[in-house]
Amino acid sequence: MSNPTIAVLLPCYNEEAAIAQTVAAFRAALPAARIYVYDNNSSDRTIEVARGAGAAVRIERIQGKGAVVRRMFADVDADIYVMADGDATYDASAAPALIARMLTEQLDMVVGSRVTQASDAYRRGHQIGNKAMTGLLARLFGRSFTDIFSGYRVFSRRFVKSFPVLSAGFEIETEISVHALELKMPVGEIETAYVARPEGSVSKLSTYSDGFRILRTIVTLYRIERPLLFFGIIAAVLAAIAVILAVPLVMTYLHTHLVPRFPTAILVTGLGILAALNLFAGLILDTVVRGRREMRRLAYLAYPAPGSGDGA
Repeated sequence: MSNPTIAVLLPCYNEEAAIAQTVAAFRAALPAARIYVYDNNSSDRTIEVARGAGAAVRIERIQGKGAVVRRMFADVDADIYVMADGDATYDASAAPALIARMLTEQLDMVVGSRVTQASDAYRRGHQIGNKAMTGLLARLFGRSFTDIFSGYRVFSRRFVKSFPVLSAGFEIETEISVHALELKMPVGEIETAYVARPEGSVSKLSTYSDGFRILRTIVTLYRIERPLLFFGIIAAVLAAIAVILAVPLVMTYLHTHLVPRFPTAILVTGLGILAALNLFAGLILDTVVRGRREMRRLAYLAYPAPGSGDGA
């Protein structure tokens, strides 16, 4: 891949104050790249400003960053994809280093891990939430990134074209991270500067509602990707409750040969049945997930590695 085609993807929603600066910064860092701005129903002049800055502007009507990423990945063809937000907070000058790391090590994704000294760039609540979610992801999936919510990433063609985007909103970064971890893709991270938004640009991220959606996405992905463990935990809890309730009944029966608390016995039986059902559901779904994972892996392997010299 001596001269890879590079696409810069910038999802935008009401970024009139920052999009021109963002486009100019990536144009300076990657002169040969094609820069795409995907507008998501902006009510300001984002589209006009982006076109005036020289970007190719496209529109996605379905609201949500996940919907925009789904459209970008489907529509744009390139060998290397650089994705960032259109708010001028990410260091565009780091893009060549991210791409070089990808090509040198033949990685499928390189994450720009955010580093900032400005309190107004990265709110403390978001930092705490990021660390908590990153730790949870590592505990659930065995490994993680230092900044799972970074919107600054470089992707290979085979990542983009084999990734089934399902998320609707800001939880898309979590889904991207889990997809890479589950398929055991070669990935990397590079620390990049993160600065405050320009005056007039406002964050669209809601700390609590979006945080809850991200947590829900992690739990949902864990249920989908690790069904045996997920339903096995539920089965173990139900079985433990059943055993605790059954011990007094068994002791009474051994002494009197009677079961005086018949409703409790029925409850214990029901809990035991539910525990067994959850365990068997986990076993069946684990087989299904293994087949799905194999199909995703084959779709991923249909494309050559970045920097392999085979072309895309």
